[in-house]
Amino acid sequence: MDLTKVGAYEVADFWESIQSPSSGRLLLNPGDFYLLGSRERFRIPPTFAAEMEQYDPSMGDFSIHYAGFFDPGFGYGREGEIKGTKGVLEVRAHEVPILLEDEQTVGRLVYHKMADVPEKLYGQAIGSSYQQQGLALPKQFRTAPRVELVATTT
Repeated sequence: MDLTKVGAYEVADFWESIQSPSSGRLLLNPGDFYLLGSRERFRIPPTFAAEMEQYDPSMGDFSIHYAGFFDPGFGYGREGEIKGTKGVLEVRAHEVPILLEDEQTVGRLVYHKMADVPEKLYGQAIGSSYQQQGLALPKQFRTAPRVELVATTT
């Protein structure tokens, strides 16, 4: 996949859409990769950066956020107004299936104080497509209908 291309790839060639189960439970199959949106919106103040980490390792061996980092100003609006943005989590169960329930806490943000406020905050004047994101695939994919959950197999 050429990451410099925008809108170059068909979603169905890489991803399978799944709807939120009516039970409020989702079984993560080992090795499958899921994109899940946080229920909450959050924001990172300009004086901090934040790192996403698994809330409780005893829940099982799974990853909740491969990038794991939220820049100063994430969730602040284009003009600096405070709005909050949903986090998109990249989730994978490793050795055994993991059962997630609606509203279950799976991660937490650990904040790190910046030495100075950056000259440009996240999303402002850098053309970020993630500043007011919902659950969406990267810009390399052609536009697809909005879905609640997205998964792919390895």
